[in-house]
Amino acid sequence: MDQKPKLKRSAALGFIFITIFIDVLGLGIIIPVLPKLLQTIGHIDLSTASKYSGWLTFVYATMQLVFASILGNLSDRYGRRPVLLLSLFGFSIDYLVMAFAPTIAWLFVGRFISGITGASNATATAYIADVSTGDKRAANFGLVGAASGFGFIIGIGMGAYLGALNIKFPFIAAAAFAFFNGLYGVFVLPESLSRRHRRKFEWKRANPIGALVRMGTKHKDLATLMWAITLVYIGQKAVEYLLSFFLFEKFHWTLSSVGTLGIFIGVVLVGIQGGLIRYTIPKFGQRKNIVAGLLLYALGLTLIAFASQGWMMYLFIIPYCLGGISGPALQALTTSKVAQNEQGELQGAITIINSMSVIIGPLIFSYIFYHFTNKNTFLYFPGAPYILAAILMLISAGLAIRSFKGNKLRDASELKQVG
Repeated sequence: MDQKPKLKRSAALGFIFITIFIDVLGLGIIIPVLPKLLQTIGHIDLSTASKYSGWLTFVYATMQLVFASILGNLSDRYGRRPVLLLSLFGFSIDYLVMAFAPTIAWLFVGRFISGITGASNATATAYIADVSTGDKRAANFGLVGAASGFGFIIGIGMGAYLGALNIKFPFIAAAAFAFFNGLYGVFVLPESLSRRHRRKFEWKRANPIGALVRMGTKHKDLATLMWAITLVYIGQKAVEYLLSFFLFEKFHWTLSSVGTLGIFIGVVLVGIQGGLIRYTIPKFGQRKNIVAGLLLYALGLTLIAFASQGWMMYLFIIPYCLGGISGPALQALTTSKVAQNEQGELQGAITIINSMSVIIGPLIFSYIFYHFTNKNTFLYFPGAPYILAAILMLISAGLAIRSFKGNKLRDASELKQVG
């Protein structure tokens, strides 16, 4: 048997792993640095800075919302490779803008650019769907989670420790990562979508809201499940975009302390997404992984909300991270329901959902945080956003169970027979 196709596929998956890693790296870098950066540049207090943070993510998510479906459809027409490479070089420009931003307004420019380039995540996941079949599809989506976890580790570490030296350093390093990975991809990344599977680009299908409605209308058995995904994405934003504000406010942690917790979270996520899921999905099936993961999310968020000592964060973050076992199973179920030449459009629709959740989630959670932490608050409770997030996870679990009963979606054992 010729080993070259296997080697090329392995190299391609490695490139996608790095690309998703760099995407999450950018988030990880910003998490510990942004509160202090906003306070320094804008001369504002931490509660007010949280509101600016919400609006920065609003701009980022709006650009993702506009461009995710466009890039997903372009990848269905011209292939995944050119879209991925152009986006990586765009990332490098974004990080440089963020590095040298003299005012808060320039931070908004950086988030504008990153929203466009970050929309390529739909193409990256479509690439994985192209080269994966059967039960390997869920396992490969588990690698996406591992890439996210690893990116989170490095990003938090870079943001915290390099940021302690100079706030510009972590962004410059991220720009270099994105640029050189793009160069690497020019030489090693093969195209995953054959010409016979490509389709004509249509603006009506590239309309972000139209694409989402179309996927829900054409594949009605996905509608309830995608609502569940929406609530999960919104709930996750309480941790992804607000945790550093929470830690600075409630426990008065230093930048390096936040970075150390972030590295711990990343290590746990890598273990779960890269190892545990490869056992739990074949053993228990996708449905049980989804429900158990969502309940663990809710438990972890509730514990975080009521943490009274800083050391408790290391303990309470573990059930939240374990909730990540639901992610790859949700991804695998959705991708198994559409044709190969619709994978880019589907992943574009899912990225649209994520972008909408970033528009909604951080704004809601940042204003709740501000309301319960500002000087005039009637009740001081920094953990309030995490209670709301936990409720959303419980509702999502209920929707997921309803979708299983109503539509009889296939679990991992059935997918294995297909593969």
